[in-house]
Amino acid sequence: MSVNEIASVDGTVAKVVIAGEADPAWVLSQGAQWHRLPADTSLASLLALSSADLASVLASPHPKIDLAANAVELCPPVDTTTEIWAAGVTYLQSQQARTAESAVPDVYDRVYEADRPELFFKSIGWKASGPGDPVAVRDDSGWNVPEPELALVVNSRGEIVALTICNDVSSRSIEGENPLYLPQAKVYLGSCAIGPWLVPVSSVDPHNLEISMTITRDGAVIWSDRTSTAKLKRTIQELVDALFTAAVYPEGAILSTGTCLVPADPFTLMPGDSVEISIEGIGTLTNLVLATSDSEMVATIAARRPNRAGGVA
Repeated sequence: MSVNEIASVDGTVAKVVIAGEADPAWVLSQGAQWHRLPADTSLASLLALSSADLASVLASPHPKIDLAANAVELCPPVDTTTEIWAAGVTYLQSQQARTAESAVPDVYDRVYEADRPELFFKSIGWKASGPGDPVAVRDDSGWNVPEPELALVVNSRGEIVALTICNDVSSRSIEGENPLYLPQAKVYLGSCAIGPWLVPVSSVDPHNLEISMTITRDGAVIWSDRTSTAKLKRTIQELVDALFTAAVYPEGAILSTGTCLVPADPFTLMPGDSVEISIEGIGTLTNLVLATSDSEMVATIAARRPNRAGGVA
């Protein structure tokens, strides 16, 4: 996917690696052109600002950069230390699927109706895959699915300032065996993809966005469906308020809001599959599926491991 595809969406922020430059750069779309943000920009520095101050920074003049003239790679739009969280059982279809798979089905019935939502830690930033990066399925799981989700970019004050896409890859067999195995089903090498960029929430209505997912195997589409965020049971602010209750996020956080597209049994994601997730007004996130033991998967994540100086190893 070309970074120029969304240059017309003012205020969109992307993280890119430009050929010949050692460090990734943060760039901003203004007036159908890309502009380079200051070299010391990080997601943490942007999310330390109030929503009003962030809007002012993104509306200010910045030097233009011709990304079309350079070899550019889109990165996950996060810092190495960004916390990525996720909500579960926020759509009726998800509640029904979890109930059907679980050895303890009433757990999911209760959380769907409860005042308190299910929230869980999904990934630290440096372990997240980005556009075009691989994701993975566990070698010890026989039933694996991608989960396409709208993700909220939240500043340190708990204000939703931008939107992006998350692929919450999961092992349904491990989670279904015992709800206490959820961290193993949800948090592992290659289980989280984020991207392709951050679109300001002011430009998109997050409450009524079409979400679609297409899975391709050996060049043929094997699963495809679409839904809408209008089916979300809880408000997005309700989810953010729960995340920020009794917790602080000085660098902000990303909160994925749960899935409503759940491939039914006996479908399982396999190494070699390609997953394409699109959300209206945001873009498309595409990832190739590998196994967690695949050396390419290990190398992709290891390359982003922060070193002791705070950079990337």
